[in-house]
Amino acid sequence: MLSIDPDKAAESYRQRVLAQMGASASADELSTVREQLSGACTTEIASFDEFSSLLADGAQTWDHIIFDTAPTGHTLRLLSLPKAWTGFLDGNDRGASCLGPHSGLKMQEVRFKAALDALGDPAKTTVVLVTRPDRGAIAEAARTSVELRELGLGNQRLAVNGVFHASDRSDAVACAIEDLGQHALEAMPALLRELPQDRVPLRPFDTVGLPALRALLAPGAVPVALQATTQDAQSDPLPGLAALADDLAAAGHGLIMVMGKGGVGKTTIAAALAVGLVQRGKTVHLSTTDPAAHLAGTLEGDLPGLKVSRIDPKVETQRYIDKIMAAKSPQLDAQEQALLLEDLQSPCTEEVAVFHAFSRIVSEGRSAFVVLDTAPTGHSMLLMDATGAYHRQMTREFEGHGAARVVTPLMRLQDAAYTKIILVTLPEVTPVSQASALQDDLRRARIEPYAWVLNKSVLAAGTHDPLLQARLVGERRQIERLSADLAQRLYALPWLAVPPIGLGELSKLVRTPSAADCVAA
Repeated sequence: MLSIDPDKAAESYRQRVLAQMGASASADELSTVREQLSGACTTEIASFDEFSSLLADGAQTWDHIIFDTAPTGHTLRLLSLPKAWTGFLDGNDRGASCLGPHSGLKMQEVRFKAALDALGDPAKTTVVLVTRPDRGAIAEAARTSVELRELGLGNQRLAVNGVFHASDRSDAVACAIEDLGQHALEAMPALLRELPQDRVPLRPFDTVGLPALRALLAPGAVPVALQATTQDAQSDPLPGLAALADDLAAAGHGLIMVMGKGGVGKTTIAAALAVGLVQRGKTVHLSTTDPAAHLAGTLEGDLPGLKVSRIDPKVETQRYIDKIMAAKSPQLDAQEQALLLEDLQSPCTEEVAVFHAFSRIVSEGRSAFVVLDTAPTGHSMLLMDATGAYHRQMTREFEGHGAARVVTPLMRLQDAAYTKIILVTLPEVTPVSQASALQDDLRRARIEPYAWVLNKSVLAAGTHDPLLQARLVGERRQIERLSADLAQRLYALPWLAVPPIGLGELSKLVRTPSAADCVAA
C-alpha cells in the first residue's frame, strides 16, 4: 500500500526542476522559479507525476494496481491537467509558468502521455465509479462518467454502495429510506445503466478496518469485533438547522462557507441556511464554486431577497483573459499581444480567474450575507492555496508601504467575526475523519471552523428496523467523537422521508425552532 503525499510530491518535483536549471542559475533565478512552483498547480502536476511513476514502475511489479482517487472534482482536474499542459507546450519552449520553466514541464511530457495512454487503454485500466442510491450522488456519477469519457477513459463500471432493503414493511421510516433509494436507481441516466454494475448492500457496521472490509464481501456476515447491541440510553438532543440559522443571523452580515467532501449534503445545507437567513429578514447572495452546480435543482424556485449565482470556471477564465488583454494590449505591439494571449492560455489561468471571482464574492459580506456552497474538499483546498499565495504576494508588495491597510481575502477568511465556516459530514467513521482532516488543513491556514452539521442522522427517526438500529450504535459513537474532540458547535439534520428539495421543504428545515427541530443524540 502506498499513499501519495501531495506536499512531498510537490517538493520532489520542485527539486527536479531546480536541478535542471544547472549550476549557472543565479540565486535570484532559483528563488523566482521556486516561488513560481509554490502554487496549487504544482501540487497537482507533481501528484500526477507520482501516479505516472507508479503506473510505469508498478506494471513491472504488480498484477493489479488499485488507485483510490481523490474526490471527483479534484480527480477530474488531476487527469485533465497533463493533457492541457501538453497542448499548451506544443511548440512552446519559451518563458515560464506557474510550474516553472517550460523546459521543466517538457521533461515530464513523455511520461504524462504514457500514463494517459495507459489510463485510456481498456485492456489495462478499468474505472470504477462509486455512488450511493441517492439522486444527487447518481447525477454526480453520470457527470463524472461523461467527463472521463471525454478524457479518453471509457472502460467504466458502476458500483452502487449502501443499497438498503427494509426487513419490515410496517416500519414507515425503513420503507421510506428503501423507496427513495429505489426511485433514485430507477431514474438512473441511461449512460450509467448501460455500464456493468455492482450493488453493495448497506451493512449494519462501518466498513473501516480489515475485519469490516472482509465481512463486507461475505453476505450476512458481521465481524465479531464489530458486533454490538443497540444502546437505549439517550443524551441531550442536538440543535437543528433552525438554531444554526438563528446563530448566524445574529451577526447581521458576513461570509458563510459550507465545506466538506462530495456527497455529504453541502448544497442542501447551504441552500437551507440561505433560505433561513432570508426568512429572518436578511439579504443573501447564495453562490457555488462546485462544478456540479446543483443549487438551481435544490432550490427549484425564486425567493425575494435571495440572489443565486455560480462561479463558472470557463466563464471566469474568459472574463479574466479579456480583462488582462484589454488592460495591457494598448502598450504592446501585435507580436507582444500574441505572446501575452498565448501565456494566458496556460491551465493555471483558470485557477487565478476563479480566485478573482471568489474574492469579489467574499467582499460582498461587508454589507450583506454571502452563503458559499463550496466544491468538494479537493477543489476548495486549491482555492485556499490560491488565497494564501495572493496574501503572501500582497504583503510582500506592500511591506513597509501601508501593509497595515491591506485586507486580503485570506485575512477575511481568518476573521471569525466576518467568516463562518460550516463543516458538513455524515454520521459515519470515514466522512467524519475526512471532515476532521479538512478542519486540520483549515487550522494550518489559521482559519477556525465555526460549526459542524451532522447530516442524515437517523437517531430521531423512530425506526425499529434491525439493520438501521444496529447502525445507530456507530452514529452515537460519531456524535460522541464530534462533541468531545472536534466540533465547537454541533448541529444535526435528521434523515428525511421527503427529500429537502424546493423552497417549501428547505423552509421547513429552518423554521422557528421547536421540538421537531431537534435530533435526539
